[in-house]
Amino acid sequence: MFGRGGGFVKKYKVGIIGGTGMVGQRFVSLLAEHPWFEIAEIAASSRSAGRTYDEVVASRWALKNDMPEIVKNIVMKDASDVKAVSENVDFVFSAVNMDNDEIVRLEESYAKRECPVVSNNSANRLTPDVPMIIPEVNPEHLNILDMQKKRLGTKRGFIAVKSNCSIQSYVPALEPFRKSHGIDEILVCTYQAISGAGKTFESWPEMIDNIIPFIGGEEEKSEIEPLKVWGNIGNSGIILNDEIKITSQCIRVPVLDGHMAAVFVKFKKPIAKDEILSTWQNFSALPQNLKLPTAPKPAIKYFYEENRPQTGLDRMNENGMQFSVGRLREDKLFDYKFVCLSHNTLRGAAGGAVLLAELLCAQGYI
Repeated sequence: MFGRGGGFVKKYKVGIIGGTGMVGQRFVSLLAEHPWFEIAEIAASSRSAGRTYDEVVASRWALKNDMPEIVKNIVMKDASDVKAVSENVDFVFSAVNMDNDEIVRLEESYAKRECPVVSNNSANRLTPDVPMIIPEVNPEHLNILDMQKKRLGTKRGFIAVKSNCSIQSYVPALEPFRKSHGIDEILVCTYQAISGAGKTFESWPEMIDNIIPFIGGEEEKSEIEPLKVWGNIGNSGIILNDEIKITSQCIRVPVLDGHMAAVFVKFKKPIAKDEILSTWQNFSALPQNLKLPTAPKPAIKYFYEENRPQTGLDRMNENGMQFSVGRLREDKLFDYKFVCLSHNTLRGAAGGAVLLAELLCAQGYI
């Protein structure tokens, strides 16, 4: 918790529901040595309940770093046993692999037991009174949590979600100019790693030396989720931004981790290239100002080399939490074009949710 002077006093006990998949494993890895959070519960399907995390996951641990010793002997619970999981934690992270309707019911069940939910899942992202947060972009949307609590009938329980992993790199890069110059049109093509599908090259050999020009549902998410992130708070929740037009193509490429995007943008007001570069170089937002543990410093890094950022070289910048940008150029059809990169299972998934949880704790929502 936080003391009156803002100093940290003791750790929060957290649960991970859906802790066996790739994103769940990322949560385990990130939280094992987190300065604020302590893993108290890990839950998944009923098949895993009653067995240790090591027994369930050791044979399919997908990360390069070893499974943390601290979690190996945690006896797993059934994620659907909301009472058993929630009674020993301050809040839970959600990374369950279920149908969206089931996820909505499960996450609301936790919230209604007064257990806040920080979700990686997409099921509640477009629920109007559920804030979908990129901490450097729209932390003010957390103000709608009181509205959500009223709907759920809770005092402490709520659901907050992070956005789609593929929009994490370019939405923060555009945010300062949306406010200062306005954005009219965006065209974006994303080149997305296989871990975004929960896969490795061992489990998906068809991706070796191959590109698939389709990711189910991804283009729809890429075209609507930024409009919620950039939306305004209304009487019943977030109202989607209706001023910005976005079109996208999303392509699966033979890369393990790291989503890259080629972005074309048209602004409402003219802006000089030097101003764009200066803004990126000096960009700082609430997570940096609060000095949250996983906040990248700086949040955005611009590369002047013509062949950067590169996935293999730059995805782990600032522990995989930094937004990497490069190749800013004027465009013949739009105003400018650039490329950007973010680590999809760190910044785009588990890491982004951990940063959101830090923000919620620092601002007193948890």
